[in-house]
Amino acid sequence: MSNRPLKIYNATVITPHRILEKGIVLVTGTTITAVSDRDIPITDAIGINAGGQYVAPGFIDIHVHGGGGCDFMDGHEEAFLTIAETHAKYGTTAFMPTTLTSTQEELLRTLALYEASNKKNKRGAQFAGMHIEGPYFAMNQRGAQDPRYIRHPDPVEYKHIVESSTAIKRWSAAPELPGAIAFGQYLRANDILVSLAHTDAVYEEVLEAFENGYTLATHLYSAMSGVTRRNAFRYAGAIESAFILDGMNVEIIADGIHLPAPLLKLVYKIKGADRIALITDAMRAAGTNATESVLGNRENGLKVIVEDGVAKLLDRTSFAGSVATANLLVRNMINMADVPVTDAVKMMTLTPASILGIAHSKGSIAAGKDADIVIFDKDINIHTTIIRGEVVYNKPVDTIND
Repeated sequence: MSNRPLKIYNATVITPHRILEKGIVLVTGTTITAVSDRDIPITDAIGINAGGQYVAPGFIDIHVHGGGGCDFMDGHEEAFLTIAETHAKYGTTAFMPTTLTSTQEELLRTLALYEASNKKNKRGAQFAGMHIEGPYFAMNQRGAQDPRYIRHPDPVEYKHIVESSTAIKRWSAAPELPGAIAFGQYLRANDILVSLAHTDAVYEEVLEAFENGYTLATHLYSAMSGVTRRNAFRYAGAIESAFILDGMNVEIIADGIHLPAPLLKLVYKIKGADRIALITDAMRAAGTNATESVLGNRENGLKVIVEDGVAKLLDRTSFAGSVATANLLVRNMINMADVPVTDAVKMMTLTPASILGIAHSKGSIAAGKDADIVIFDKDINIHTTIIRGEVVYNKPVDTIND
């Protein structure tokens, strides 16, 4: 890393409060040291002329399974590093590696690989902690999760897993299962974010779960109950519950396939940018041109096809993860959901940072924050990705020395 300051100028800077035309962002080392709409005289700086393009905080994706032909369940460090470098090309500067329902042995191996890979990750998106998705799910809402490993929360099992790794920062589960409330309480006591996911819960069950730590809804609408009837009576499902509970955060796969434009608009209208995190839920085919792929471990995972911009089970009865990249999510929220660019960017930056409790250092362009920065054009095509002050991806941009 250069010891010289970095000066990004001629930029349309998206800050938490406004857009600065002809803005300036100054970086010293790994930290943003100044943001202004006036020139900042400085000698010996490395200059990046943004050419009037947007300069925004680096994207934070809190739900990623893979990319670049690799999956975090593949069982080797190279997969972690390849996925990190792949998503950095699309503006992601921090993300949560996410598991799939598996054996306990496979899960523990993946957690260990996270620890080892994190030390070697120099050119890719930063790891923001592991997200364990499963195995405590409702069978009816399993989606593409392997039914062989779905089970109820087991205190002996999950306590052993938590005690085995410091990498776990989030865990998704169905809150209506026997033992799920105690599971949520245990996770929160260990500072782990609890999400409701792959669930058949009704409102009363979601409310109890929310009161006991389940503060995030994993991929809202996907593998989640809506209004249901029991003995002729209607019950609000997990989807309606997430809307009713003002304090419930939600994440959405804004690839335009999992949720079409009307639902993107509805979620934004009800929850607003401060409660929505955009996620890719990307599987290994993201960032590739593959038409056939595997969800999960390459050797024993689930074979899928990629068509219509999404991964599907072979019989096409269910989606099997997205092939989206973070910049596509921002573009879709602007073009499909009519969301202002500032809010679209917030849902990919500051809101996920707040959900993870790291907004003090990430998620916005402000002095004192980590220098995680992305430069993109009006169509949200990524031109430059900067992670902690270092350019890790750069399309041809007018870069000069001042």
